[in-house]
Amino acid sequence: MLRVYNTLSRSKEQFQPVKEGKVGIYVCGPTVYKPSHIGHMVGPVIFDAVKRYLAYSGYDVTLVVNVTDVDDKLIAESQRRGVPMAQLAAEMTADYMNNLDALGVDSIDHFPRCTETMDEIIEFTKTLVEKGFAYEAEGDVYFEVAKYPEYGKLSHRGVEALQGDGGGMVSRKKSSADFALWKSAKPGEPSWESPWGPGRPGWHIECSAMSRKLLGKTFDIHGGGLDLMFPHHENEIAQSECCHGQTMAKYWMHNGLMQASSEVGKVGGRKTRAAEEGDLASQEIGKISKSKGSQPFSEMLKQFSGETIRFFVLSTHYRRPIDFSEERLREVETGMETFHRFFESYKRITGKSFYDVKAPTRHDEKIDWDYEHRGDRFLEKLLARCIDFESYMDDDFNTGGGIGVLFELVRLLNKFINDEELEKPANRNQNNLHKFQLGVIKLREFSAVLGLFRKPPQEASASGDDELTGRLMELLIELRAESRKKKDFATADQIRNRLAEIGVVLEDRPGGTEWSRK
Repeated sequence: MLRVYNTLSRSKEQFQPVKEGKVGIYVCGPTVYKPSHIGHMVGPVIFDAVKRYLAYSGYDVTLVVNVTDVDDKLIAESQRRGVPMAQLAAEMTADYMNNLDALGVDSIDHFPRCTETMDEIIEFTKTLVEKGFAYEAEGDVYFEVAKYPEYGKLSHRGVEALQGDGGGMVSRKKSSADFALWKSAKPGEPSWESPWGPGRPGWHIECSAMSRKLLGKTFDIHGGGLDLMFPHHENEIAQSECCHGQTMAKYWMHNGLMQASSEVGKVGGRKTRAAEEGDLASQEIGKISKSKGSQPFSEMLKQFSGETIRFFVLSTHYRRPIDFSEERLREVETGMETFHRFFESYKRITGKSFYDVKAPTRHDEKIDWDYEHRGDRFLEKLLARCIDFESYMDDDFNTGGGIGVLFELVRLLNKFINDEELEKPANRNQNNLHKFQLGVIKLREFSAVLGLFRKPPQEASASGDDELTGRLMELLIELRAESRKKKDFATADQIRNRLAEIGVVLEDRPGGTEWSRK
């Protein structure tokens, strides 16, 4: 039974969608004025995995991630660079999409743009004015926070914490807490015609309009980073529920922020406590952001594969802050080698690629166990791991626990290989190969739910240099074998150790020695 932590109630609740069998998810996306950094990738990876698990559980899921392509920061950056705002937004959106593709985030159904939703935004604002929840002042339109008594129910922060818009807008507002729904355009700025004159939307109203357009007035899950809970999500609730007179989103899910590892909580040269789950103040201190000069994500992809970064993000429960460092990513790379070595073993034993294994895509699709599992220790342990995986994922999408099960599965399978001596062709029979394949299917099934190991790692191009490398490695392996035959173990060990120093691993198998890049 799936349970989801709802920020609105501060508790885990049994998941029951608004419409039986269907789930709508809206996640706040980026403001595309600069290249994406790793912090922008956390939410998409998490909610891509959430959608995959919901689909695996039998739901028809629609996932929406918006793109803010008109904003004060976009206008300022376009002016600084001397390019049209639309051109800058298109460039940065393409960068964002390329990064998502590298991470295997391909389950998002809609990427609505603010500039493409202008009619709906204007109509939404107009309705709030007509209902008395908003007012016009010199071409601007503001939401009157005092008209919504439930303001603060998500963040548990009151009106006094809301600063609202500054500058010349303050004098035009009834209260400093009122926030802009529509901003009048300054000379030379991009603008759209509206009942209040030329202008552009405020930040909060666009998400309310986009979510309603694609998911309806009430939908199931609204997601985003913890830093968006206040005031952005609080303001979305106020706008939407005043406009429609009904709940905006049933469940609010907030992911922890990406932290700069050892710098987390470092203030004035003194280290404070580590960032904690749900603690926005401590997470904000070490948060990776554009304003702190974070590395463009496209540069990070030159050092690490997208799958490594995805594995890294999902290794932590989504509500916890993620402690980021290159050292941590290297540790993840090392851990992933366990799986890649197993995939090589699987190919040696079966002659097939792990990536071609057909596995169920829904939990109610049964595979043919064909054996009574009682009394068979391998099958009993395999069944226990299957139960563990779904238990973790049913407990508020605990992907970290799910990844732990993947490691347990691969260890179980490696032990089965050793116990049954499957590397030796003579020991392979229908019984042990069938049981082995059942375990492989479950590994394939659960890793696909997390969006992992869906495609082989990018192979090096078959260039002349690669061919030469292969022939040189064959020569070194032959020299090492000859040294071992002559009992010259010092030379044999030196060859192996020197290769390890440059990232080449030798593995002695019953069928001979194989090499791989670390």
